[in-house]
Amino acid sequence: MAELRFSALKEVFGRVPLETTPPANNISKYFGIDVFNLHKMEHYLSTEAFSVIKRAINEGKSLTLKEADQVAIGLKAWALERGVTHYTHWFHPLTDGTAEKHDAFIDFGDSGHLVENFSGGLLVQSEPDASSFPSGGIRNTFEARGYTAWDVSSPMFIVGNTLCIPTIFVSYTGEALDYKAPLLKSLSELDKAAVDICQYFDKDVTKVVPTLGVEQEYFLVDEALYYARPDLALADRTLMGHTASRDQQLADNYFGSIPRRVLCFIKDFECEAHKLGIPVKTRHNEVAPNQFEAAPIFEEVNLAVDHNQLLMDIMKRVARKHKFRALFHEKPYAGINGSGKHNNWSLSTNTGVNLLSPGKNPRTNLQFLTFLVSVLKSVYESNEMIRASVMSESNSWRLGGHEAPPAIISVFLGTYLSKMLDDISKKVSDSKMSPEQKTELKLGIGKIPEILLDNTDRNRTSPFAFTGNKFEFRAVGSSANCSAAMIALNSAVAFQLRKFKKDVDLLISKGRGKDEAIFQVLKKSILESKKVRFEGDNYSAEWMKEAKKRGLCSVESVPESISKYLTPESKEVLLGGGIFSEKELHSRVEVEYEKFTKKVQIESRVLADLAINHIVPTGIKYMSSLIENIKGMKEIFPENEYQKLSEPEREAVTIISDHIINIKKMVFEMVEERKKANVIEDSYKKALAYEKNVKPYLNSIRQHIDKLELIVDDEIWPLPKYRELLFTR
Repeated sequence: MAELRFSALKEVFGRVPLETTPPANNISKYFGIDVFNLHKMEHYLSTEAFSVIKRAINEGKSLTLKEADQVAIGLKAWALERGVTHYTHWFHPLTDGTAEKHDAFIDFGDSGHLVENFSGGLLVQSEPDASSFPSGGIRNTFEARGYTAWDVSSPMFIVGNTLCIPTIFVSYTGEALDYKAPLLKSLSELDKAAVDICQYFDKDVTKVVPTLGVEQEYFLVDEALYYARPDLALADRTLMGHTASRDQQLADNYFGSIPRRVLCFIKDFECEAHKLGIPVKTRHNEVAPNQFEAAPIFEEVNLAVDHNQLLMDIMKRVARKHKFRALFHEKPYAGINGSGKHNNWSLSTNTGVNLLSPGKNPRTNLQFLTFLVSVLKSVYESNEMIRASVMSESNSWRLGGHEAPPAIISVFLGTYLSKMLDDISKKVSDSKMSPEQKTELKLGIGKIPEILLDNTDRNRTSPFAFTGNKFEFRAVGSSANCSAAMIALNSAVAFQLRKFKKDVDLLISKGRGKDEAIFQVLKKSILESKKVRFEGDNYSAEWMKEAKKRGLCSVESVPESISKYLTPESKEVLLGGGIFSEKELHSRVEVEYEKFTKKVQIESRVLADLAINHIVPTGIKYMSSLIENIKGMKEIFPENEYQKLSEPEREAVTIISDHIINIKKMVFEMVEERKKANVIEDSYKKALAYEKNVKPYLNSIRQHIDKLELIVDDEIWPLPKYRELLFTR
């Protein structure tokens, strides 16, 4: 194993950057070349078919089979011109990844010869085997039938020689088995609820589109070192490894010069992303060594989610070409920054207005405050559900440390907006407002600057921060499908907007003016949601205590956090909004319990194997060499000199022996606890058993291994060390 480590290092140092040349100097020349977008549709489809699909995209209407046939004719022509041989329905199962089954464009013609064939029926629907995808008990393994259905709102694209058709994935009985179906429902609900509120301010608003910009953080590691670390290859993170003498202490990596070999990789994957219409705009070094970030321009949420899933696939594929491995685990290395997927979320109207950006006059500013406060109230009232949407086994290692926000969901607004909200809640009286009060309030609201970017400082410890014209949901994990967080947020905001409208309309029916009714409900919402606002250090012990007093969810248990999807408050939002059925919601929770359990199970198995088969033998080997040396010293030196000279080695033997004994003992105990947990049938109780009785051993065993790493001869240590993983490019 030690030989593998050094041969891996030798291979790394021999790497030469793989220079790449973009297909054109200007990105605009090839952007979206592999996407069947509206421009290509207009060229390849008949006038009737183009009109039909535009209507379907803009109005969310489905196509008849005859209409789909017309689209399929033009789509096939474009695909074949691009060298496509296969097609697939591309979907997001509950695995956090994507899935696809490729079929060739071939069929037998009337005379028995092969022809390229593609119909509307094949475009609209497919029937993949659903037996091996997580379902949370919705169907039995022997009930394999599942259906994928075309999502018209997300454009089709080509990867390699395969046409990819974005779809939803449902069971034979109609329950959603994916992330996309409930995401689309949450977007529809939010659209309807937001339009109703906008009608108070602007009758021209008929559509509200939630937008999303996903900042994707990731690590790179050379593939030779990756394969020399079984824990990275099998568990996606290092289960052992002492911190390097130097890592991110000097903050010299952040925004630093991108290494040449890494830049070649980035240019390559950005080029592939741009061909697929993914508007990747920003690239930079992150805080930790060998950590980087890619960020796109904002897009409609559904498309942004599709693009983020596709981007991760592209990055993994291109990384292999450059002899790298891209790591999306939230905490691949202990003791340094983890990786997040910051979700920058906002709301835009068909009139071109960002609802989370202040306008130029009191009317538009009142609209801005209405949506701002409604989001605040949503995060407060659905705190447990929103928190559950980002909790996972992998993200639990990240949250709360090294720039990652803690697992307490609070909102940062900045002192300017916080003061304004407090002033509004004080100025608005519960009784009918006087004309002077209304005038004073409107004048104050009219002073909100159109761009608050300079008035709102950044709080990197906040999990949910307002950053001038959007909210940055920073608690989302880097490996996650961000649909889960977006479903929770969209649904919570839609639910709150419906409540807001109901309360305003009630006051109007009682004779209050529209603006006064809005002010009254705003005041009530500001006061009720004040507990979720926090402007200070989210890492401080004082905040942990204060958050608990405020009633904000602060449980550290991942299974317990996931269970909050099933509280009456969460069900009122998710079931009441039609996002999930009762059966679908329970199945999702079951899937999350199972994913947590299996990930801890895998990590414990990998750690046990490495500890017993690699680390313990290495420790024994080095200890044996020390013992032989001690024996030799006794034969050479007089007793008084021998005692003095051999003391360090005798002490080292004792320390190594203690570590080895503890490692073997703890591995045995961990395996026994795993056996006990495995016989538990209830998925929640099993997940809790893994968390409380198995997971703690991962750190306990690691501590002894990491101390051994500092003692054992570097030449026989079997695994690449942190200094090699983090600083070898």
